[in-house]
Amino acid sequence: MSGVIAVHVVATGAPDYFTRREAHRQAHIERLVELRGRGTLVGGGPSPDGRTAEIFYRLRRPAELAPVVEADPYYRGGVWTGYASRSFSHFVEPWEAPPVVLDGSRRATVVEGPTIDPDMAQLALVELRGGGRLLFGGLLDGSLTLAVMRSADAAEATGWLGETGFWASDRLAARAWLYVL
Repeated sequence: MSGVIAVHVVATGAPDYFTRREAHRQAHIERLVELRGRGTLVGGGPSPDGRTAEIFYRLRRPAELAPVVEADPYYRGGVWTGYASRSFSHFVEPWEAPPVVLDGSRRATVVEGPTIDPDMAQLALVELRGGGRLLFGGLLDGSLTLAVMRSADAAEATGWLGETGFWASDRLAARAWLYVL
């Protein structure tokens, strides 16, 4: 998509996230599905403990981010208490927009860390997506990778990147993620 930037947002959950979210959950999911239908949302979901949520957006301008995040029913309802964002310099889009899964059964791993060779790493991410290992992700600052991997096993997910030779597995950090949509 020409002229579009991909943005990673980490929203901080309220201490009583699981209680507070119920009143806003349906409206939140409906809004995200609508944003995905318009091409604004790439994907999103919470950490298993509810402390954070990671949402990936496509925007035309950075100034669009605050209105998109702050109009979310979770933000307006205090389910999210704040957020931080980073833009991708290179992004590998997902092959598909999967159905919404609310029961926590679609687990993935978010992997972050530096790459040894950014140009080759970008190509390797495309190949990993083609091989069914990468859901989506890319380079944040030219050399820092953020990749959403299809595996729920952190060692397997980081190993897939390490096997390419463009990342050192011991320099990668992995965290569990529930891939809702």
